[in-house]
Amino acid sequence: MTIVRRRGTAIVDTPNGILVASGRRKIFLLPGGGTERKKKESRRKAAIRELREETGLRAYSSKYLFAYDEQKYYPDGRKRKIVNLHKVFLIKANGHARPRGEVKHIAYYKDGNINLPYNTKRIVERYLEMKQKKSPFEFFKKILKI
Repeated sequence: MTIVRRRGTAIVDTPNGILVASGRRKIFLLPGGGTERKKKESRRKAAIRELREETGLRAYSSKYLFAYDEQKYYPDGRKRKIVNLHKVFLIKANGHARPRGEVKHIAYYKDGNINLPYNTKRIVERYLEMKQKKSPFEFFKKILKI
């Protein structure tokens, strides 16, 4: 049986790179987690809540980027036990990221410096593609603070 989980996923893009977190096994993932069904929590709220629980960062802005649904089968044909249906958000936050709760390590992904798991890597790659495809108008709008 495969468990399907609605997950809010946070991308925190800093000058040091994209924030990733891991537990004891040092498998680095983007911050985020499943929604709390009893509270009818949105995936945006789940991403913000989990970011704070895992790193101590306080979000002050969030922008929906895209959905990413994991496949039910691994590339080698094995069935997954858990399939995450991600809603990915670009989050700006205040504070200094520190490991909290189940998170034991904080790192910053930049130019392939960390070996990311398959789905995390796909999400980061898609974000970086979107970031590079920004129109010249958006670039000048940011510079001129229009």
